[in-house]
Amino acid sequence: MAERSTAAVDVADNSGEQPLTAEADQSTADGVAKNREQDTDNDEAQESTGAEGPATTSPPELHSGHKLARRYRLEECVTRLDGFSSWRAVDEKLRRAVGVHVLPADHSRARSVLAAARSSALLGDPRFVQVLDAVEENDLVYVVHEWLPDATELTTLLASGPLEVYDAYQMVSQVSSAMAAAHREGLAHLRLNPNAVLRTSTGQWRIRGLAVNAALRGAGSDTPQRTDTESIGALLYAALTQRWPYENDAYGMSGLPKDIGLIPPDQVRAGVHRGLSELAMRALANDGATASRHESPCTTPEELVKAIGEMPRIRPPEPAFTAPPDYQRTTYQQGSYGRPAASPRVTQPTPVPPPPLQSRTGKALKWAVSALLIAALGLGSWQLADALMDQGGTADDTTNTQTTDGDEKNVPKPERGKPIAISELHDFDPFGQDGSEYPENLPKILDGDPASYWQTSYYESSDFGRLKPGVGVVVDLGKSQDVGKVNVTFIGSTSVELRAAPGDAQSRPTSFDSYDKVAEGAGTSVSLVPKDAVKTRYLLVWLTELPVQADDGRWRGRIADIKVTS
Repeated sequence: MAERSTAAVDVADNSGEQPLTAEADQSTADGVAKNREQDTDNDEAQESTGAEGPATTSPPELHSGHKLARRYRLEECVTRLDGFSSWRAVDEKLRRAVGVHVLPADHSRARSVLAAARSSALLGDPRFVQVLDAVEENDLVYVVHEWLPDATELTTLLASGPLEVYDAYQMVSQVSSAMAAAHREGLAHLRLNPNAVLRTSTGQWRIRGLAVNAALRGAGSDTPQRTDTESIGALLYAALTQRWPYENDAYGMSGLPKDIGLIPPDQVRAGVHRGLSELAMRALANDGATASRHESPCTTPEELVKAIGEMPRIRPPEPAFTAPPDYQRTTYQQGSYGRPAASPRVTQPTPVPPPPLQSRTGKALKWAVSALLIAALGLGSWQLADALMDQGGTADDTTNTQTTDGDEKNVPKPERGKPIAISELHDFDPFGQDGSEYPENLPKILDGDPASYWQTSYYESSDFGRLKPGVGVVVDLGKSQDVGKVNVTFIGSTSVELRAAPGDAQSRPTSFDSYDKVAEGAGTSVSLVPKDAVKTRYLLVWLTELPVQADDGRWRGRIADIKVTS
């Protein structure tokens, strides 16, 4: 049964066109402040013709300063073609930058653009540039979306050369996982190219124009999953080689030499990671290309995610070590004592040392200093003996309370190893789609039953399917207290970090960066002991690597018990 995508709702297929990834196309601007898109004339000519005929509707006469819905003020036009225009705008109500696509309500693609935008908005996946509004008003249809001023297009990143191996691995992992999630909801992109993939300042990869870009251009496909998978393969190929895997030049990159076909990336450029090279070929093996090393081709994003999970994990590069400067001999070691070297022909005068204390005043001063030293030694010995006698006299008196002078009288030292009651538990998933991870199971951690547990969602690998760095549980102690040790019991060997919020935190922090790592460990019963003194109300038990559970064969984290002691 042929696949059909909501990205092309009510949009006629452009039969006879080249595969989408083979075209030198570029998507509409979706939120990169300094990277405007420039579509080639050939692409626009191809995509403006189709079963529905050319879109001859003139774009609405808009200008900088025009306001939509008395809220969105248009600032700068970044694309104007084929009957629609794209703008950088300002949401005056929320005081933030946004992007806006505008086209006439009677445009032949207006219905499909609205349908695609609303479907994309319902997905709500943070890995995609979010659609904020989709409205038909005053003979206009406009789609409002996020504007990411700190993000950089993959096109711009590749202008200076191929990506590093770890960056290419992260890009294909995150993009594949995001597209697999979109296809599970019946959404396709169909115009997934280097202009549609962005890297934020935090290193996360975002995808813009899901469904909307295809609807704006009238692009469609009978096999949307194959089309998007091939597009991901082309992105990875370009990231590894800085070459576009087709004969035509595109996105500032040269195409492959004519008449040689599709060759693996590791044959185009030396030093390419072999596993990623094979993965790119498996994703591109949709139109007769042969996958490298006879691996089966990947025809859906889900298959691509599975293939990535089967690869050996690529670790981030180690921080570069800066060698210390060459050792320099000091003037003291050279024997000159900071003085300039003397000419061999000139005899340097020998400095005369200061005279010793031989006068009456000097002798008196020496005797005074000696007397003071003797007195100090005697006083110190007497005080030490007195302290030892007092300690011996009260060693057997357990009813006396040891006190000190000043403001610290009668203050007992805190007991070590005393259990600390846990007031509340909260699930913590700041990098997830909905920020939640089975909160209804949290009471099972404190019920005293080792067979009951709180568990995470299941993932395709021990590192959370490379979707996030971890998940965890926030432990609320009720008030700021001295924490000496936290014992955590897991179902299955699990890697974990203990993190602590600032001691003066008045409310539970919701940002991961608000918790500092104080200890780490791994196993089924882990004792987490901070190296330094910790006083806090909120602790974060942060799972970083999951075990595979025997009952369902999936990677999950399970916490059966948490105990905190001072």
